[in-house]
Amino acid sequence: MTTFLEYICSNQGMVEKHMFTDCCTTNNTERLECFLSYKKDDMDYREIFQIPKPEQICEMDKENQMSMKAWYGYEISRRHPFLYGPTILTMSACYETAVQTCCQEENKTECLQIKLDPIRKYIKEISLRHHHLCDIGIKFNHNVAKAVELVLLTKKQPKANFSEIAKLTTDIKNLHKICCEGNAVACTLGRSQLMNYTCSKQVTLSSKTTQCCEQPEPFRGECIINLENDDKPNLSPLPLRRFTEDQSVCKQFTGKQDSFLEEFLYEYSRRHSELAVPVILRVDTIYRNLLGKCCTLENPWECYSRGNEMFQRVVRESRDRVKNHCGLHEKLGASNFHDRLIVLYTKKAPQLSVQELVVFTKKMADAATKCCPLREEQQFICVEDSAKLILGALCRRHEAEPINAGVGHCCDHSYAFRKPCFDDLQVDGAYLSPSLSCDQVINLKEDLCKAQEEELQIAKQKLLSSLVKQNPYATEMQFQSIIVDFLHLIGMCCHAEKSEKCLQEEGSKLMKKCQSLLED
Repeated sequence: MTTFLEYICSNQGMVEKHMFTDCCTTNNTERLECFLSYKKDDMDYREIFQIPKPEQICEMDKENQMSMKAWYGYEISRRHPFLYGPTILTMSACYETAVQTCCQEENKTECLQIKLDPIRKYIKEISLRHHHLCDIGIKFNHNVAKAVELVLLTKKQPKANFSEIAKLTTDIKNLHKICCEGNAVACTLGRSQLMNYTCSKQVTLSSKTTQCCEQPEPFRGECIINLENDDKPNLSPLPLRRFTEDQSVCKQFTGKQDSFLEEFLYEYSRRHSELAVPVILRVDTIYRNLLGKCCTLENPWECYSRGNEMFQRVVRESRDRVKNHCGLHEKLGASNFHDRLIVLYTKKAPQLSVQELVVFTKKMADAATKCCPLREEQQFICVEDSAKLILGALCRRHEAEPINAGVGHCCDHSYAFRKPCFDDLQVDGAYLSPSLSCDQVINLKEDLCKAQEEELQIAKQKLLSSLVKQNPYATEMQFQSIIVDFLHLIGMCCHAEKSEKCLQEEGSKLMKKCQSLLED
């Protein structure tokens, strides 16, 4: 990596073109951190990428297979800068296989669409996860990153013993650090070694790895990572009980705190594969804080013996939040549910632009549409898992350009309790919205009549967010009354002979209602 950075810095044209001068004047460690800070996961830029037409693809593949594979790897890399090297290699190989297969088919277009869409979808999803894991490693201490890996591994391989899980946890955490630093060669070699070890330990880790271990590189690694959790073994409750019933808990806690808490996390995770990672980490945080308090008392056992009751409470509260979330989604329907989220999050983070708020809440609404129809256990995991990624992206936005103190607290204080913190966040009372007239808030131009349904929905949602910014303390009914009138007005006037005139004349009533809300 040092040699690679030296090469870049010695190329004056490249340095000036990409504005790397400040990085090249620093030493090795700071230089790497500086270069990494330039990595941007630009969604708008990603969408520009277009797969060539079938004829072009097949011609490229025919002329030079290596350039086709390399081209796709290059395009993935620059549009998904946080995607790990081994995954890029695997997806490039999958792309090449799909192209070679489809170029033999009569209907090449349909074949490529069927085979390439899942690849694109997987790349988008796994890139978000890789970015999220990198964030955890940077933002929180190494114990949080280790805890996340330990829970994931234990849930996937609940039959494995603690020493194996602890070893793999450390190895994977270190590998994530290498991959996040952009050292693609070391990342690829490290993953290969890790997968070799996993496949050599199938009996003690998980029998489900057999089907993956039979696959060639580079497909084997991605297969193992995406394996479903192994069947939960029939475990005795005794090993877990000792963490709240044993008289020597404080002695173990103060003696080897990290390994003791890791063992608790291991024993709890393998018995609760039905819980999402953030929920298990909440239990872990509760236990860590409980022992920190209890082990200073004269009778610590009496204090920490309440631990199990506290664990159950935090799980129950997390489950109830998800139930209420999905209950609201079912009651309101997808569109109105999205509107509700816009109101809530405009109050929480009014400093975000209306465009940002619409896009952010759309991701949350889409996650609810995907997760809420699932059966209860899957629904719980799905909502929590989606929320950690969506809120992680919001926290990256805050990191780049601070939003407000409340958002900052939720992002920084506790990774485990990030979602409950955002759920409970109220109106940002310190925010003073730029004073706007109703003419500035409500767009009643004739071009609305040419808008597609989706564009009209976005216009409606932007209006809703703008209204909340102006008066966050107005009632939901007041907001909805204006939105309903706005849509009715558009529907009526766009079918009128003179739509512009209709919008101006009939719109005056809407403006009066809007003014009343702003003055309230």
